[in-house]
Amino acid sequence: MSNIISLLPENVANQIAAGEVVQRPASVVKELLENAIDAGATQIKLIVKDAGKALIQVIDNGDGMNPFDARMCFERHATSKIKTADDLYKLHTKGFRGEALASIAAVAQVELKTKKNEDTVGQLIEIEGGKFTSQSECQCATGSSFSVKNLFYNIPARRNFLKEDSTELRHIIDEFERLALAHHTIHFIMYSNNNEIFNLPPANLMQRIMGLFSNSLNQKLVPIDQITDVVKISGYVGKPETAKRKRGDQYFFVNNRFIKSAYLNHAVYETYRELISLDSHPAWYLFLEIDPKNIDINIHPTKTEIKFIDEKVIYALLNSSVKRALGKANVGPSLDFNTEMSFNTVAPQNKIISAPKITVDTNYNPFKSQGGNYKLPENPLEKANQQHWENLYDGFKNNNPELTDQPIQHEFTENKQLKTEAVFYKTFQLFGKYIITSFNENIVAIDQQRAHERILYEYFYKNKTHKQISTQQLLFASHIELSTNDFILIKDLLDDFKILGFDIEVFGKNNIVINGTPAELGEFNIQQMIEGVLENYKLNTLDKKMDIHDNLCSAIAKNTCIKYGKELDEKEMQIIISHLVQCDNPLYNPNGKPVMMEINKDELDKFFKK
Repeated sequence: MSNIISLLPENVANQIAAGEVVQRPASVVKELLENAIDAGATQIKLIVKDAGKALIQVIDNGDGMNPFDARMCFERHATSKIKTADDLYKLHTKGFRGEALASIAAVAQVELKTKKNEDTVGQLIEIEGGKFTSQSECQCATGSSFSVKNLFYNIPARRNFLKEDSTELRHIIDEFERLALAHHTIHFIMYSNNNEIFNLPPANLMQRIMGLFSNSLNQKLVPIDQITDVVKISGYVGKPETAKRKRGDQYFFVNNRFIKSAYLNHAVYETYRELISLDSHPAWYLFLEIDPKNIDINIHPTKTEIKFIDEKVIYALLNSSVKRALGKANVGPSLDFNTEMSFNTVAPQNKIISAPKITVDTNYNPFKSQGGNYKLPENPLEKANQQHWENLYDGFKNNNPELTDQPIQHEFTENKQLKTEAVFYKTFQLFGKYIITSFNENIVAIDQQRAHERILYEYFYKNKTHKQISTQQLLFASHIELSTNDFILIKDLLDDFKILGFDIEVFGKNNIVINGTPAELGEFNIQQMIEGVLENYKLNTLDKKMDIHDNLCSAIAKNTCIKYGKELDEKEMQIIISHLVQCDNPLYNPNGKPVMMEINKDELDKFFKK
């Protein structure tokens, strides 16, 4: 009987391993930057071209490698970080498995130049598709320079799964920001297609946060510095009034390693529960220092998840630390555990303390007039109303909306294309969320937010094929500072925003100016809207494949529609219903969630016959 199990060829095994380690160009960036940090570099330069598809180069001034180590670093499971299994619980470095460089070399063309300080010449190594091609001496500076070219050139199917350049570049910037934030004493530089994106000299944590995200953050953050026997917690959390409708600026680091933890997220959110609205998200940049033996970082291929030995204790300490920091900044409740539970009073010396005396006029009566009769003071308005009582009802006659041929205008739109003759429905609003009406003897409940979102989405989406939407110029232009990621994204979308009625200009690094907005949208917080649109656009890009215009229309509709809790008068509710029934798909919002529910009259009759 023939054998059916055999060992995989080495090149196939390397490509399979690469599939776990190298998912996209950002994965390569993360591994190479971490290697540079582990090498003790004080300056690290990242250069990418075509969002890393053509070139990813990391240059550092770290320790460098000798000829033997330079060759061995590309072998699978070759590492300088661990010798025994026990070393897994004593890790202070980023990488340790020895898989990254072998996996990268298996799916790209790699060139390494490296030299130790004591060596006179460096080493040049070239590998193509996992096959070693040459090793020779070369002239280079102390440190290492890794060049990864034509990623996935030998696996076309994997390359075809990569997103557009703007999306892949945002993922690269995400990895760069996380490592630059955790190691603020290192000088980080980044170039994309020969354009300088970041130049971050060594700084303290706050300066690094401002350099990465926004110069205004120093006024929006509260410091945390808590030391316990279990964990040291430091960093910053955002003030409640600066909470946003997106989750972007939330960073946890354990021993300077970026992690994702829904459990720790919940600990922070609990401190803000009564300070911000349910749809708002605070910012935080928090660093936890824990003994490596009390955590396990080897539970996920990307090492972004960590297992704590006693996570309940970490949860409680994190929660109390954030609460205490907010309390010290006078933005939340706080308890001072260092003060005894007693009243702190200071008694003056050489003075007898006596109880205060209160004198009361027992004969005083506020309702007693000088004549001895008891009556309330005369109200001049009451006298006037008694004399002209028939005028009290002026203005209440014919207050029901008249059904005329004139279009009814409401506050959600000023554009003539959206004005329509209202069909009269008997309506009322329920719970500040639903519009209740009747149609064909059935009861219909309409979700007001989703309904308006559907109306706006179809309006914006259809107007691309007709003509550009009119722009309402702002009296005062709005200046907005964005994160690097959002700035790159909005630059790519400027033409698409223009089609939808936005007048946006680039104004320096990471800054834009809004000169005008679609006339249909009326008044709103422009900065919150732009940030929300970009966040929804990015989420839609990740979750589902949508073309740019469809994605942008969906994001704008979601962030500019009326929200739950908005009180609507009868005229406004009628207009929403009128617009909704004219939509191509009035039953669902752009995300596929139901807009209305119908209760049949026969079902009601059947129920009450029981």
